[in-house]
Amino acid sequence: MIETRLGIPVLPVAPSLSSIFAVKQDLDGVLFLAISQSGQSPDILSAAQAAKNGGAFVVAIVNDEHSPLAQLAEMVVPLHAELETSVAATKTFICTLSAIAQMVAEWAQLDSLTTGLHSLPGQLEGAFDMTWDEAVEALKETQSLFTISRGLGLCIAKEAALKFKETCCLHAEAFSAAEVRHGPIALVKDNFPVIIFSTGDETQASIDAVTQSVTSRSTKIFVTGRADKGARLLSTVSSEVPELRPILAIQSFYRFINALSLSRGLNPDAPDHLKKITETL
Repeated sequence: MIETRLGIPVLPVAPSLSSIFAVKQDLDGVLFLAISQSGQSPDILSAAQAAKNGGAFVVAIVNDEHSPLAQLAEMVVPLHAELETSVAATKTFICTLSAIAQMVAEWAQLDSLTTGLHSLPGQLEGAFDMTWDEAVEALKETQSLFTISRGLGLCIAKEAALKFKETCCLHAEAFSAAEVRHGPIALVKDNFPVIIFSTGDETQASIDAVTQSVTSRSTKIFVTGRADKGARLLSTVSSEVPELRPILAIQSFYRFINALSLSRGLNPDAPDHLKKITETL
């Protein structure tokens, strides 16, 4: 959103630069956004401290306002998601996307986005009422699948793939609608499942092209937001503001993934081999 609405380049930082390689970084004049649910993960803390030492202005977007990350940062954006008891965090993710949208709306003076954010809580309630029962039944025995989107929708394709792994012990890979055509799409055959997140913005044409390509190879193609011949529709609540559509789609997905996990005999709140705070170095 920062890149598309403000034209400012944004890069993800590799925490290992500081936590493992101990690289001294020159970040004078850089805005460093540290995003965390707990604010306690050692790799995030190390990266934020290194950025601060390198001259960056560190902003913590964090759920725990009293965490070490919040204390380290020069500015704190509290997520107000309240206690997140499930290991597979969901409401924190939605609050993070909303916080970033609000930040960009103020920064770029986007009145339409600000207005849309005021309507978002009610729309999220409607999005949670959407049930994807057909997808639950179709994917109950699945062992592998793709999630696909592009642009602003790619973040929820990645989040969805992560939740498939965490809560359903299901191998899932997320791809951009452009990237998937460079090789991975060859795996889509013999009813290989794909979930496609529509965006309804400038990237939709390329998403539609991928949808048309995979529906000719598999009967287990699911698409959010818009019907497509040969694909099964996953109903979602839409927004007039394109930037908010991914947030609404992931809300509907969360209800679905909970149901899918339970149908596979698993506990979506307590995945095996995972714990609340990931102590990566």
